[in-house]
Order: sequence, then structure tokens, then C-alpha cells
Amino acid sequence: MLKDLQLMPGALQPIAILLQQTSALSLQQHIAMALQPTVLSQLPTAMDLQPMIMLLRKVRGLLPTVLTLKPSARALLPTVMDLNQSTSWLQPTAWGQRPTVLGKAKNSNLMIEDQSYKMSPKAKRAKQNLASEDKENEAMDYSVPIFTGREVSISGITDTEEERIKESAAYVARRNLFATGEGVSVSKVAKSVSEEEHHEKKSRKVAIRESAERVALKKTLEDTQAFHKKLNQDKLLHPPEFVIKPRSHTIWEKQNVKFHCTVAGWPAPRVTWYKNNVPIDVQAHPGKYTIENRYGLHSLEISTCDFDDIAQYRASAMNVKGEISAYASLVVKRYKGEIDASHLHAGTFSMPLSLGVTPHGFASRFEIKFIDKFEVTFGREGETMSLGCTVVISPDIKRFKPDIEWYRNGVLITPSKWVQMHWTGERASLTLTHANKEDEGLYTLRVVMGEYYEEYSGYVFVRDADAEIPGAPGAPLDVQCLDANKDYVIVSWKQPAVDGGNPILGYFIDRCEVGTTHWTQCNETPVKFARFPVTGLIEGRSYIFRVRAVNRAGVSLPSRVSEAVAALDPADRARLRSHPSAPWTGQIIVTEEEPAEGVIPGPPTDLQVIEATKNYVVLSWKPPGQRGHEGIMYFVEKCIAGTEDWQRVNTEIPVKSPRFAVFDLSEGKSYCFRVRCCNSAGIGEPSEATEATVVDDKLDIPKPPGRIMPTRNTDTSVVVTWTEPPDAKELVGYYIESSVVGSGHWEPCNNNPVKGTRFICHGLINGEKYIFRVRAVNAAGLSEFSQDSEPIEVQAAIGGGLLHAAPSPPYDITVLESVRDSMVLGWKQPKATGGTEITGYYVNYREVIGGVPGKWREANIKAISERAYRIENLKENMVYQFQVAAANLAGVGTPSLPSKPFKCEEWTIAVPGPPHDVTYTEVRKDSLVLLWKEPVYTGRSPIAGYYIDMKETEAKEEHWRSVNEKPLQKKFLKIAGLTEGVSYVFRVRATNQAGVGRPSDITDPVVAETRPGTKEVVVNVDDDGVISLNFECDQMSPNSKFVWSKDYEPIEDDSRLDIDSKGGKSKAVFKNLGEDDLGIYSCVVTDTDGVSSGYTIDEEEMKRLLALSHEHKFPTIPLASELAVEILEKGEVRFWLQAEKLSGNAKANFVFNDKEIFNGEKYKMKVDQRTGLVEMIMDKLEDKDEGTYTFQLQDGKATNQSSLVLIGDVFKKLRDEAEFQRKEWHRKQGPHFVDQLGWEVTDDCNVMLKCKVANIKKETHIVWYKDDREIMVDEEHDFKDGVCTLLISEFSKKDTGIYEVILKDDRGKDVSELKLTDTAFADLMNEVCRRIALSATDLKIQSTAEGIRLYSFVTYYVEDLRVGWVHNDTQIRFSDRVKTGVTGEQIWLQINEPTPQDKGKYTMELFDGKTGHKKTVDLSGQDTKVNYARFFSDRARVLGGLPDVVTIQEGKALNLSCTVWGDPTPEVSWLKNEKSFVSDANCILKFEAGKNVSFTISAVSTHDSGKYSLVVKNKYGTETSDVTVIVITVSGQTDTAKHTVSISGQSQNNITVSKKKKATTMSKSQQEKEKKDIKPHVDEVIATEETSDSKEIPRVEKEKNIENNQETAKKTHGKAAAARTVP
Repeated sequence: MLKDLQLMPGALQPIAILLQQTSALSLQQHIAMALQPTVLSQLPTAMDLQPMIMLLRKVRGLLPTVLTLKPSARALLPTVMDLNQSTSWLQPTAWGQRPTVLGKAKNSNLMIEDQSYKMSPKAKRAKQNLASEDKENEAMDYSVPIFTGREVSISGITDTEEERIKESAAYVARRNLFATGEGVSVSKVAKSVSEEEHHEKKSRKVAIRESAERVALKKTLEDTQAFHKKLNQDKLLHPPEFVIKPRSHTIWEKQNVKFHCTVAGWPAPRVTWYKNNVPIDVQAHPGKYTIENRYGLHSLEISTCDFDDIAQYRASAMNVKGEISAYASLVVKRYKGEIDASHLHAGTFSMPLSLGVTPHGFASRFEIKFIDKFEVTFGREGETMSLGCTVVISPDIKRFKPDIEWYRNGVLITPSKWVQMHWTGERASLTLTHANKEDEGLYTLRVVMGEYYEEYSGYVFVRDADAEIPGAPGAPLDVQCLDANKDYVIVSWKQPAVDGGNPILGYFIDRCEVGTTHWTQCNETPVKFARFPVTGLIEGRSYIFRVRAVNRAGVSLPSRVSEAVAALDPADRARLRSHPSAPWTGQIIVTEEEPAEGVIPGPPTDLQVIEATKNYVVLSWKPPGQRGHEGIMYFVEKCIAGTEDWQRVNTEIPVKSPRFAVFDLSEGKSYCFRVRCCNSAGIGEPSEATEATVVDDKLDIPKPPGRIMPTRNTDTSVVVTWTEPPDAKELVGYYIESSVVGSGHWEPCNNNPVKGTRFICHGLINGEKYIFRVRAVNAAGLSEFSQDSEPIEVQAAIGGGLLHAAPSPPYDITVLESVRDSMVLGWKQPKATGGTEITGYYVNYREVIGGVPGKWREANIKAISERAYRIENLKENMVYQFQVAAANLAGVGTPSLPSKPFKCEEWTIAVPGPPHDVTYTEVRKDSLVLLWKEPVYTGRSPIAGYYIDMKETEAKEEHWRSVNEKPLQKKFLKIAGLTEGVSYVFRVRATNQAGVGRPSDITDPVVAETRPGTKEVVVNVDDDGVISLNFECDQMSPNSKFVWSKDYEPIEDDSRLDIDSKGGKSKAVFKNLGEDDLGIYSCVVTDTDGVSSGYTIDEEEMKRLLALSHEHKFPTIPLASELAVEILEKGEVRFWLQAEKLSGNAKANFVFNDKEIFNGEKYKMKVDQRTGLVEMIMDKLEDKDEGTYTFQLQDGKATNQSSLVLIGDVFKKLRDEAEFQRKEWHRKQGPHFVDQLGWEVTDDCNVMLKCKVANIKKETHIVWYKDDREIMVDEEHDFKDGVCTLLISEFSKKDTGIYEVILKDDRGKDVSELKLTDTAFADLMNEVCRRIALSATDLKIQSTAEGIRLYSFVTYYVEDLRVGWVHNDTQIRFSDRVKTGVTGEQIWLQINEPTPQDKGKYTMELFDGKTGHKKTVDLSGQDTKVNYARFFSDRARVLGGLPDVVTIQEGKALNLSCTVWGDPTPEVSWLKNEKSFVSDANCILKFEAGKNVSFTISAVSTHDSGKYSLVVKNKYGTETSDVTVIVITVSGQTDTAKHTVSISGQSQNNITVSKKKKATTMSKSQQEKEKKDIKPHVDEVIATEETSDSKEIPRVEKEKNIENNQETAKKTHGKAAAARTVP
């Protein structure tokens, strides 16, 4: 510290050189050096003067007591930056002597000191010596004191670059003055007070010149001080100040007047308006006063002024730093001459005719017009944008020039390097040289002529510049420096509207020292909170800041830099602002003082946490009262709340500012903080600890705004309004986005957050439909987007996009009642309300005398809200005319046309007057509701009811018809039965005992139609059982309201109904629905084209709603299925039920035998809210698990339960099934059967045993068994497709038995068994027979020697297949001539010697045991393709001539002949002993003429004995005629021969039998070959003719045929005995 430091040898030489060099410079040289920009930011603070002061104290004997400067070398007091180097002159040594004081001076002025600090022993202050003004020619010296206090009077520091350069130039001048020796003389000052001081004498000329320079310099300093005080550019806290004060006005009666003022201050002041010092209540005087605040421009508008408005009006602006008021007076005059009243009613937004007193003192009337105006402008960051407007002022007074002012969002704009303004005398322009998003806003050009002005405004949009990195966010904006101090400042900014498609992760803050170009990043990790404390600043230096946003894609472009801010103590800043530097007095006087003892500072006071976020905590405190004369610094300590483990935060470097930001805290933990002061004397006691502070964001991200409502404005813009989010804190503004319906692409409508809840979105495409959404912004971040608005098509609104316009005139004025001195008028509402609701009506009247109307007079001063008004104080029997004007927020509209004349006289009629205010609502295609009000004049008796008349609009008067036959008591009626598309008008008549009165005015025409988008009131019962009526409207304007009524009367009793309207929806909630609530409920939306709907609640509907409400209050969860149980694959038992719907909060309790069970080893429980499935799985079902299972469900208030009883046989069956399934599962772990062994009959009528297997591998074996005997299989099964088969060919009874198949490998084995016995075998045989029957071919016909044969082939034949034959639907009885049989696979019917009786239809019936199968052939000759009858008529036959037996003597000649027939001619052949026999020399065979056959042997011998057969054959048949020739010798051996023949016949039979047996045992392949060898003899015949073996014996007639053959042999023997003997 300073008391421990000594001077080195030669250490005072730099001080002497500095003083000599500074004093040697002239004033002009000082100014020239001051203009050098290199001295920027080299401004000292008072704390830096301390080392020099201590140094001068300790070198008392080494310097002269008084340093005197010549007046010509006067300059300002040097700044601390000159003396900063003095600390390097000090080195620690042993002083060896007590330091002395240089000297004392009398009459010195005390410096202004900071009264907020209490300092320990106060040093004496030197007073300035003032020279006498009378000594004009004498040399004038100036003494400059050197103080030991904390602060030196230096010039104020501004935050603009230009002013900083000027300040620094002055500093250089002061420094150079000290560096030179010009004009400085040193003289001894004695210790005695009376010792005379020595001064250098100057000439009178020099003194006068220097005096003038002093005066000029003083004036410059005063002007600079006033200018700096007015600008207050550092944006720190400062009191309100009126930039533009309200002006007084003198106006005519019934004119509107508007007071304007602009207020500056931080925080933004709140302005209150007073009338004669009484606050103005806008609500108490609706429509009279309008108070607005447009971007800092405050206004008070008074409508339709009268004498009561003459008063003094005061605007009071107040914030935390103070309060200020400005006054203006209003004088209202009444014009007594003839003047057009329309000139007196000025518009509410501008006064085109400005009448007043100009600054030149004469009365003038100016008309200000804007030509070639700038429109809504769009630009991009970095571009140059220009706004311009041509101003025409008439009359043109050359010496009276207008003041041109530009405002942005109501704040006056001053020229800077960013903004340039120009006025040519005709055109005003404003140029943004480098546009930024901060420049976005509403720009207003104000042209001021004296006390009056005109304005024109247009919005400027500035979009983000293209990002350097694709997907990077837009740049932050509006970077400001708050709470600046010695070594830290809080930087705030606004978040950008564009995030690049990825959420913004945080922000980087950069700083740059003024005068350099090097930017330093202040934070290592991005911060999300839009405020950040920057520490580590160097006291006395100025800085600028910028912010960059970062997301996943990269870092944005930097924001526009902030205004420069100096790192100074706020108290120093305030002194510099209010006390500019004084002129240099020309003399330095060092006062001899006793040094103060070192004092350990006390504890700081008022320690508090002023800001807390997740990243940091900012502390603030006040310096201690006890701190000594030297500067103090601070140490900050922290500890976790509830402990006393204090840790120092800034361990290495103490802080100078009474502010500190603590980083590196654990989020969510609570901390306490305290601060200690320190100086050269030591470290003081700690302050009181703060309360526990949780490290978390104290400011929450706002919730989304609500009720987004777009309304039409112009053909390229839409007005969007919304409501502020609930519990919103420190809102910066709102961002609005738009999207074309269906595109899914959102574009920002603004890039600078807008305040308020209304914004005009420009730049839209005409005709497109847009939706909008809004998000709120504060320092914590951006809210979620609001819900999308309803779509709106961009089209110009009525009135060219103006938000409000005055309403159109009322019409149809009529008299409702008349008495001697008053009349009651009624009228209809204006057709156009001007975009907002009508606030009242004004009625005028005038007398009509002799048909000549008089002057209009006002009937009412205050607006009336009803459409009926009584005008008092009229003259009896006088004729009057009336007119009515409507008013809204935009003003009073045009009055109606004068009514027809009405005479003021007493009505004495008995019947009532006309009803009035007849309106209609709820217009639909077939109905509407008509409303009216009762007559004002009721007649001589009360109103008894009303009659309603209607007619089509174009119909004549005689077409009026009454809607109701009996008078109505109520004042509304729903008229049904209208024709869609037809226009109607209505009127109402009142009746009393005297009769029916005069009808009301007819309504406006109304077309019966239901307009597109019409919605109805919907009743709803919510989950809490609350019953409500709901109505929606998508055609609302910003001023539309929902108006509910019961029985078409306004609802005033809110004890039964709560009404809540938000956005385009309104809800009327019944508090306790009962009989008092029965009626018709109607909802009308104002400021729309008749949007309305009604809902009737009668007794039946009330009961329904109450029942539904009870169901919702005590809801049950609907179940899709009750509790059920099933067995899973492993034998686990699954209990489950399914609800129709469950929310995410649904839960279930599981109860067994009235005891709750829980998820564990035995029970696995699960609730799937998405599907509504609730299940519990038990690993194993045991005997102790018998009982009742219950699932209890709860979903919010809704409950339900389902139970399942498992006891007795039900439980045992379930347990056994589970056990079986468990075993099955274990079985399936090895090779096993998926499908058990079964059978299948193939297409070849073979039987295939098959089963499906699974989980097999290469080593798995399969073995087949029949009746426990293994069946040997030639090939190993390859388990193709997992199927094992065993084929059994020609299945028959011998294959009955029990079949078994076994799968086995090292994992285990599985067995499958199939019993083919009894019923199972019968079923299989039935299927085999069915397949065989299905394989039967169509019946075919074959000619045989005996006749014809019908036959069909099957795959193979089994005895179980029963065969039957039917002839002409009659079962055939078999005989020797007709017989059936089976040969191999052939089933046949043989008809021997067919006759015509055998013609007809033959059917073969095959019966498989269950079903019959038929094959049919027609032999009746009816077949168109083949005539089967010719087998009977045209077949080859032997007609006669051949005997059966011929006995002839040997050597004799034998001649046999016969006749044959057939068509076609048959072929003839002979056989001998069954062998072919042809003609030779011994035997001559002839066939002549196709019918004569002869057999001739010239000389027979015994060799000719035998059986001869004549075979005739054609395509229809074959016939054989046998003759047995017996040749005997002369001695005669007939008996022997007969015996031989007989034996021969028997032998043939044996052969035949032998052949049959052999044929039966033929192989299947041979049988198939025989089939193929059979060739038909008839073309195109389905039943083919084949030649078969005549010796075949059918198996079914075997025994019978054997007997017949024996009888034939006996007959033959008999015939042979009776035969002729041929000689």
C-alpha cells in the first residue's frame, strides 16, 4: 500500500518534466492535440489520483510549496490517466523521515463530494484564490487545488463516439499543459498564513484576451453540459423528461381536440392525465375521452367539446426516479355567425385545416398535404433503405418554415451514422445507411407548422440477412448495456424471430474496447437467458458489445453493436453528467494536511440478490459508511444454505464495483452470500448474509398467447389480435408468423418484437388463405407458439382497410307516442356500423311552419343507447321534423335524412300504438325468429297480445297475412314454414280491449337461407358433469362480442349461468340446471352479418341433460370385454380385460379373495393405457389359487371393476388344462408333432398316413408301427416341409389296425397314434370307396359273341364298394341272359341275346357307404350322336340253318349252310376247336351275296371231328353259331364220341375257370396294358365296343354259371343223340 512505498532517486524528474511540457503549450496547441483520435478512452477516475496525492504528501521537502502557472498557459485539471504512471515511480524503501505537507492555502473552494458516503476523519480542503476584478491591468494568477478526496472534477463522459473524441481531446489538452513548463513559476510560500504570494505580472492586452477566451470556454462548457443532460444517452436509470410538451388549444364548440406529448425516461414513465388536477376516468365517461400511447407518443383526445371541457389539463409522467408534469389549457368557443356545421366536426385522427397562432404572431390557416408518400417498406439487414414524402403546405409563407420530425415507434429519431435526414424545402427523406432489425418499426413523418402538425406513417420491415452457415439462426437484436459499474456491466438483448429450423441453444457475448478492433468472447458456453453480466472490465475504459446466437447448425451473424458504455462507478457517472469540468485556474496549490490514519472499512450494507438464473447470480450492495479516504474493494463469499462453510468466490482479485456476478453454482441448490470490504488497512467484517437463493431462473418462459383472431385489412395485409398470456412477466414483445393454408411453411411477419396485442401483417398475397400464430418473448426465452388462428382470405375490408369508420345514417324514423309537449321517436339501426359497435345516437329536431323548415336543434347532449327517445319541451300542435345520427369509436356519422313532418298533439285513441324495434335473428332456410318491443303508447287498456303479419317482399299490400290466429303474450316468435330463397318482410300489431292498433314499421327484407358456415348452439356435458351451451363463430371482427339471452331477453341474473367467451368461442355454463332454467337460449355475435343461434331447453331435455350429467359426475370406465382367463403356451394362466379407452393416468388394482395382490415373482401385472388392456399372468395354477379374481380400474374420476370366479369343476378344468399345456410346451422343446397322425386318400385312391412335425434336425429318426410291429420303409424320410407320410396302396380290410409313428433324437421323443379299426376304419373305407366311385369312367358299350356289354373302369375295386344297375328306373334282376360282374378294374353288365325290350336308359349306381354315384348311358336310340338301338337291330346274326350237332359217318361228304344278316354286312370267320379255321382242299368255306354261308367237306374223317364255330361280326355286334361234328367209323362208336364231346365240353369249362383265375391274378400293369389294347370298332361312340374272352365267368355269377354249363352239356348230349346221321 501507499504508506509502505518510498521514492527512488530521480523519481520526481518525470513530474517536473510533465509540468514543464504542459505549461509550455498555448491554448491553440492544446486544442490541436485534443482533436487527435488516438487519445480515445484514456479517461481516469478519481481513484487513480490517490497515488499522486500520496506521493506529493511524502515529498514535501523536494518540491516547491506552490506551483504557479501563467494565465497564458492555463488548461484544465489533468485527468488520472496522466497520473496512472505515477504508481511505477514508487518503490518500497525505508523512508527514514516523516512525510511533510507541501503547504496550505486560504480561501480555497471545497470540491463537491459524494454525500452518500460517510468518510473517516475528513481532510481539510484547499480553497481557490480569486483575483480582484477591479485590477484590470494587473497580472492575474489562478490557483488550482490538489485534493486528497476520492474524486477529481473532470468532464462528463458520453456514450457516443463523437462526444468521446471531444472529451478525450480536452483531456489531451490538460495533459499537455501539465507536461510543459510554459507559464509556470514556482515561489516559496511561508508557513505563516500572512505570507505574501508571488505572481507573474501580465499586460492588460493579454489579460483581456484571456478573459474573453475564458468567457467563451465557459459558455461552451455550459452548452455541453445542457446537451449531455438532455440526451442522457447511456440509457441508465433517469427520471422522466418531456421531449415534447402538450400545447394549449382554443377550439370551437362540438369540435374534437387532441393533446400530444412525448416523454423520455428509463424505465419508461407512466403517463396520467388530469383535468383541473382530478384524474380523468375514461370508463366513467365512455366515448368522451380517449387516452392512447403509441410507441412513446402519448395523447388525450376529447370528443365533442363543450363549455364543461374548459379547464387546465396536466400530463404527469412518473417512474422510479421521479415525477414531472406538463400543463396545457383548453378554451372552447361558440361561433355565433352562419357557418357550415360540417367544418366544425373535425376527424379524430387529423385536422386538415389548422387554425391557430403561429410563432410570428399572426393568425394563419395552413393545409398540410403529403404527396408521393412512402408505403410499407421491406428490406434486409445490411441494405440501404430510404423513406421519402413530398410535403405541400398552403399558403406558402417563405419566412415561416416547417419543422420536420421523424419518429420510430413514437420515439423521436436524431441523426447519427445509422440514420440520415434531409429536407429540401419540398421533400422530406430519411435514409437508413445500414439497416438492422432494430430499425424495424412504424416510421412517422411529422410536419409541424407552429402549434399544429400533420403526420403520415408507414411500417418498415427488416428481414434477417442471409446466414453464412445454412441453418444458422438470425442475429440477436437491440443489445443494450444495463447497470454499468467499475468493472462489470449487464448486457441484455432480444432473441431473433428466426431460429434457422433448429432450436437456439444459447448466445455468445463479445466485447470490444472502444478505439480498438479486437473482439473478445465473454462466455465459454452459450447462455440461454437474454441478460448476461460481463465482468473483468478495466475501470475508466469504454466498451461496446455484440451478441451471436448459436444452434446445431452453427453461429449466427453478430448483432448490431451496442452503444458504448464506460466502466465507471454510477456516482462518478452522475457527477460527470451533472458537473462538467471547470476552467483551468492557472495555479496548483498543495495544502499542508495531516495524513489520515488507515481505517479498516466496515461491512457493506443492503446486500441483495437482484437477479438469479440457472447460470449466474448477481449481487448488489452499498459501500460501507466507515471506509477511510482511500478506495475500497470487495471480497464475495458464498455457502450452501443451512451451513456455515463460507468460501471466497473472488480469491485472487478483489472487485471494485458494488455489483458482482457469481458463476459456477450448482443448479437447483440454495446458496447464501455475504461481502467483505478491504483497503490498505486490512479486510473488514462481513455483511449480513442474504436469504437462501435457489439457483434457478426466477423469470419463467411465458405461456403462449391466446385468442388469435385475424381480420381483413387491405388486399395485402391482415390485422392480427391476440390476448396476453396469463401470468406474463417482463414481456419484451411478440413475434407473429404466417403460413399459407396447406403449405406447412411458416414465415415471420415481424423481426423486431412488437408490444401490444395487435399487429398488421403486411406483404401477404391477395386471394390466398393464411393462418397465423403468435409467441411471446421475455428475457427467459420464447414461449411455445399459440394455437393456429382460423384461416382468413386476404382481401380488402370494407372501408379500404380502415379499422374503424363512422356509422351510416339510421333510417325509418317514426313516432311511437305523442302528448301535448313531447314525442317519442323510434328508428332503425344503421346498416353499416363502421367496424365497431355503436356507442349512442344523437337526435336533432326542427320546426316546420307553413311547410318551411327552421333551424336544426339538438334534442340530446349526451348520446343515448336505445333506439327510442322522448323529446321534451315541444310546442303543442307544432309540426316537427327529426334526424338521427349514430356514433361509434370513430366518431359521429352522417345524420339521417329529415323525417316526414309529425304534429305534436295528444293521442287519444283507445287502441295501442305501434310496436317498435322489430328485428329478426336466427335466419335459416325455412325459419327465422322475429323480435319486437312493446308500444310506448298502450292505449286506454293494457296490451293483451300481438299479431304478426308477413308477406313476400315484392307482393302487394293486399297480400299481408297473419302468422298467428290468437294474440301472442310474448314479444318473440319463431316463424317456420318459409320457402328457401324467398325474400320476406314482417310487421307487428299490438291489441288491447279496444282493438288492434296501428302496425309497426315493416322490417327490412330478409331472404330465407342458411348461409354457408352457419353454426348452431351445441349443448355439452363435460367430464365433470357440467352442462353448458357452446357457440362458435369464425366471422368475428376485433370488436365482436357474444351476447346471450334467455327467451330473447338479456341475461342479467348471473346466479344461474356463467358466461365465458374466448376468441371465436363462447360458453354459457349452468351452475345448477333446474326448472328455473327452462326456456329458449339465444346467442348473437355483434358486429357480424347476423350470426346467431338458439337452443331450447324444455322439461324433457332438462331430464336428459341431468341424467347425462350424473353419468359424467360419477363415470364408469366402459369395458370392451369383461375379465377373462386363458392358458398360454407354457401353461401360464393369463387373466385379462380390455377397456374401451384409458388415459395416461389410469391405474388398476388386482384383488384375489378380497386381498390385494401385487406384482412379483408369482404375478406379472401390466396396464397398457394405449390399448386399454389390463392383464395379470400367473406362472402356475395351484390348488391354493382357487377363488375369486377381481380387477379394479380407476381413470381419473371414472371407475369400474370386473370379477371372475374360479372354483369347483371350473377351476379343476382350468388347472388340468394349464398342466397339459405346460407338458405340451416341454414336449415341444424336442422333436414333436405339430399335427397328429391322420389319413388322407390320394387321387389314385390310395391311403396316405401323414403327420406334421417340427423342431427336428438331421439326427432325428422316424419309425412306423402297425399293431406294434415295425413297418419297414425302403427310404429314409427327408422331412420335407416338416411332413411325414406312409403310403398304403389298394387299401382294404386287411389293412385295418393301429398305426403308430415315433420321432426321436437326443433331445427326446414324441409319439403319435392312429387307430384304423371299427368306426375309424369304416370312415376311411367310405372315403376310399367315394374316391373309387369318383374315379369311375363313363359307361361304354362293347359287343360280345353273346350280346352286348356295358362297362366302366375304376382305379381299383374293393368289395366294400356296392354296385347296382338300373334299367329305365327299374332295378335289374340278374339272370342267365343279364348278369353283372367285375373283371380287374372293369365293372360290367352283360346282356346276352339282346332284344328290343332291352332298349332304354341304363344306370350304374356306385354306393360308397354314405353317398351314391351314378353313371348313365342311353340305349333307346334317342341319343342324337349315337343310335345305340342299332346294337339290337343291325347287329350281325346267324338267322338259321346250322344244327347244334352233326353226326356223320367217316368218308361221307358234309355240307352245312346257313343265312346271316347284319347292317353293315357282317364279316364271317370260322373256328375249329376255338382256333381259326380257313378253307383248304379238304374243307371249302364260302360266303356269298353277303348272307349265304356254306361249309363243305368232301370226305370227312375222324380228324374232322370237333367243334366248329361260325363267327359273324359287324360294328354293332358279334354272334357265334356252334356246330359239333362227330365223325364215326362204320362199326359205330357214337357213345364214345358223345362221351368225348361231353368230356371235351367239361374240359373247356375247366379251362375257362382256369383262365379266369389266372386273369384275376394278373398284375396291375398287365391290366392297364389290356385296357390300352382295347380298341373301339365304332367311331364317335362313347360306349366303345370291345371283344372280350367268351370264356370269362363273372365273379358274381361263378357258381351259377358252372351249373348252367353242366346242364348245357347234358342238353348237347341229348341233341347229339337225336342228330341226323349223314350218310
